[in-house]
This record gives sequence, structure tokens and C-alpha cells, in this order.
Amino acid sequence: MHAHRIVMTEPGPPEVLRYERVALDPPGPGEVLLRHTAIGLNYIDIQHRTGRYPLPQYPSPIGMEAAGVIEAVGPGVGDLGPGQRVAYAAGPIGAYAEARLIPAERLVPLPAGIDDATAAAVMIKGLTAHYLLFTTYPVRRGDTILVHAAAGGVGLLLCQWARHLGARVIGTAGSAEKAAVARAHGCDLVILYRQEDVADAVRRATGGKGVPVVYDGVGKDTVEASLRCLAPRGLLVSYGTPSGAIPPLDLFRLNTLGSLYVTSPAFATHTAERGELLARAEALFAALESGILTLDIRAAYPLQEARRAHADLQGRRTIGASILLP
Repeated sequence: MHAHRIVMTEPGPPEVLRYERVALDPPGPGEVLLRHTAIGLNYIDIQHRTGRYPLPQYPSPIGMEAAGVIEAVGPGVGDLGPGQRVAYAAGPIGAYAEARLIPAERLVPLPAGIDDATAAAVMIKGLTAHYLLFTTYPVRRGDTILVHAAAGGVGLLLCQWARHLGARVIGTAGSAEKAAVARAHGCDLVILYRQEDVADAVRRATGGKGVPVVYDGVGKDTVEASLRCLAPRGLLVSYGTPSGAIPPLDLFRLNTLGSLYVTSPAFATHTAERGELLARAEALFAALESGILTLDIRAAYPLQEARRAHADLQGRRTIGASILLP
């Protein structure tokens, strides 16, 4: 079987992405031959392409999540079969492809109520939102929380899910358009970070107390404000750094700012065990099917236009989720 895919020749700008045709072998032991129907677009793809997260060798495939239909299974694959709809998140790398071989243990069966485009767009973002809200800091009714980039892919899911859990959600956004989207997805108050000081606005909104948790998926540009937003013994959750790596932090500042906590939770740590992966996926799909979460797919790019998709995502021109279509 032959299929087209995107490879990156070396770390660099979007121009290092190349569209090529490759031959696929039959699936080996524990493997599945998967035909993709939709492919997720995530900021980690940008970090792989730019070399922020270096890959083992080049040229290299790229892409971490997709949905599709199983074409064939290799020896030892007992719980999945041809014709079954599945999705996966966080690799192994190589999702930017029409079809691929992948370990069966990373695949999650899709319920009938979740369409392929939604699955491809939501797996990484939705599973991330789940562990951030239920494991990293278990959000409780009555909490006031801060979500940076509230109109982003993960941000919109955090806002909706936290609101359902009974939290008051404060978000940040870079434009009035993004603020309106965040409010439509459960954000009670949106701070336009280009127009006002985020920490001052959070203090005003909380009667000077600050918030018990900040979900910061931005990084260098927001870490200082995030620390200043926290109530005593509050937790800064740093789960992404698209604005750049966070500079070294003097730990004693956590003392003087109110005995603060900081964590950087990894996706892999929360999905490495298959049982945990399936349990989180089941909770995510249930939240989507019940209407607790709605997914906003604003852009769908042909696979061969991956360069344009990367330029839009890196330039912060996207709202909500985007996908690639093989």
C-alpha cells in the first residue's frame, strides 16, 4: 500500500515540511494499518518543527493525533479489527499522513456519537483538559480559576468543563473576537491582556484574594503575571510554552509571594498506562456526547497545505481547534 505523508527535512520554518509518497508494509506484531480520516493540529507540532522539542533523526515524520479506520491488524492484536473507527493522541509521531502503521495499544475505539473530525481535533486537547482539571488541580464547586489563552484549543475546553464543575472562570484573550468566543464557552470574565494588567484585573475580580490555580499554556510571556495572580498557597500549572521557554525561577520568590506551588504536568505521564488512557478518553467522550463540552473546529486544511496551517497556528491567527484532512 502507498500513502502520502508530510515529513520535515530539518528543524526550521514551515518550508521544511515536505509532501511525499511512501510505501507501507503490512502490520507487524501488535501493529495496525490505519487509514486516517482526519488529523489533529497542535502546538506541539510547531515545537517539533522548530526544534524546540528535537526529534531523534531527520528527515522525520510529524504529527501526534488523528482519527481513522483500521484497514488491517497484525499478529497478536485481539481487541481491534478491520473496519473499526479509532483515534489516538501523542504519537508515536507520524500523524500527518493518509495512512500509517501504529501500535494497537495507543488506539482508542470511537463511540458512534463522536465523529472523526471531532475525535482528531479533541484527543490531545481534551485529554489534557481532563488531567489538568481532575488530577493536577481537582477543581471544586466555588473555586475561581484563571485560564490563559481562554479562546485556544485547550482553553475553550478548560472553560466549559470547569464551569460545569461549578467554578467561576476568569480567562485571558488577545482580542475582542477571542474574548467573545471564550465567554460563549463558559468564561465568566475575560481580561484583554494587551489592554490591562492581568494580575491587577484578577485581584480586582477576586476582592484582592487572587486565585487558587492558574492554568498557563502560554509560557514566557505570562509566567510572571500568573505568579502574581495566585492566592497564598496557590498552584501555577504550566502546561505549554508557545511564547518561549520559562526563564530560571528563584525558588525563594515562591516563598515571598505566598508559599506558592508550581508544576509542569506532561501528557505522557497521564496517558502512559492503557487503562488510564482509556478511562480519560471515556470521560472525555461522555462529556462531549452529553453536551458538557462542545468543540469549535474553525479551520480544516488539506494535508498538503500543512505549511499554511503551521503558519496560521504559530501566528496566533487560529481560534479553537484546527484539523488537517487527508
